[in-house]
Amino acid sequence: MAAFLLLSILIPAGMTNAGTPTQPSELSAEQFDRPGHCSTCHGVLHSQWSGSMHSYAQTDPFYLKEFEIASHDTDGLTDQYCAQCHTPVGVLTGEFEHRTLSEVSVRGVHCDFCHSVSGMVGVGNAPYIVTPGDTKWGSIQDPVETPAHESEYLELQTRSEICGGCHYVIHPTRDLVIDDTYLQWKNSTYAIEGTQCQDCHMTPGITQFQANPGRVTGNTPPREHVSIHYFVGANAFITDIMGSTTHRDRAIENLQHAATIDIHAPETARVTDTIIANISITNTGAGHTIPTGVADIREVWTTVRVIDREGNVIYSYGTVDENGDIDPGTYIYNIVWEDEDGEPTTYFWRAEGVLSDQRIPTEGTVYEEHIFEIPENVSFGLTVDARLNYRSASQEKIDYLFGEGTYEVPVITMTEKTHLIFSPDIPREEQIPDEPLPGIGFIAVAIIIGIAAYFRSNRNR
Repeated sequence: MAAFLLLSILIPAGMTNAGTPTQPSELSAEQFDRPGHCSTCHGVLHSQWSGSMHSYAQTDPFYLKEFEIASHDTDGLTDQYCAQCHTPVGVLTGEFEHRTLSEVSVRGVHCDFCHSVSGMVGVGNAPYIVTPGDTKWGSIQDPVETPAHESEYLELQTRSEICGGCHYVIHPTRDLVIDDTYLQWKNSTYAIEGTQCQDCHMTPGITQFQANPGRVTGNTPPREHVSIHYFVGANAFITDIMGSTTHRDRAIENLQHAATIDIHAPETARVTDTIIANISITNTGAGHTIPTGVADIREVWTTVRVIDREGNVIYSYGTVDENGDIDPGTYIYNIVWEDEDGEPTTYFWRAEGVLSDQRIPTEGTVYEEHIFEIPENVSFGLTVDARLNYRSASQEKIDYLFGEGTYEVPVITMTEKTHLIFSPDIPREEQIPDEPLPGIGFIAVAIIIGIAAYFRSNRNR
């Protein structure tokens, strides 16, 4: 099986164990605590986790629809393969096999699963050694004694490898990486500099570590840092339809710190001139590609519009119509799988290879060239507006899965930039647009936030 190929990945000594991962049906549900039980003492951490994509791993309606199609297509081959990361306790206890999921299985990736992980055998495709019981493993080096359970420090809990168990996925029957998030990080300067997944996804820092002073429980001493358990990613769609507004808003904030966009175009021009506007997009805040994860269904693209002083649109690219469809010919930054007929597919289990990989690399920059002609009846000045957009899935796919009109997939503006082009023959004060384009206020806020982040980053180095 291709999963065994994962064992060849070079990872830090001591981060994994020799031996065999815990096997399906090896444990019982009675050995695990319900998340609600943990909330008795860890109320704040539980409230952060509740509503996260980890908490919805087994109840995410999109996942369940895709799971059903995959199971039908493969005669059940993908069932346990998917479930081992979406209901790990369900698989390890045998509940998933019999489709009798108790609460500890339905609640997805929860407290007592993660804190029962005592080791790993390699990374990828859930190679966890899980030891439920009185001892809980965590990231605190000097845990205090508590009557609730024993606590032990485990370095693995502080490292990206524990995340890589499920955020690095190999096709069940082919040598094909389905989700390479861990490997993207592993090959980046983030890994070289020691920045772990937890530094961005479990602290207030968003794109870097930032301490979160607090207490693990109400009765334990204050600490310089307590990991945040929102597990913020980029999914503002599922968190929204599940009613998790806090997690939705944090996902949007995360997206708006991931990249920058710039416009390189002339400052002056005359009617009938042909203008070349070069757009550059840089992955400045993600320790992996944009998008990542199940990147074949994600959509990242630019919307570029040129509007004159009277509001007339003289160039448009990448807009979304009333049906939720992106302009034909728009360049989409994602990965495209190739099926056995050489055709694109968004069903990874049908994939035979990669048709194209157009994701934005970690710390990389991609470029677009937009060419337009200035019409004779234009009203100067011209505003070139460029936005980088993110959508968790295409509207077409969601309509297919759930029925047209059931859900509208939000389009998130990750970042935006404007550029003004003036006529050299008219006083500039007469060319300033009367009303700024929607989103220009956001640019000012983004600049302020960016400056603050820059100084904070340099202060923390």
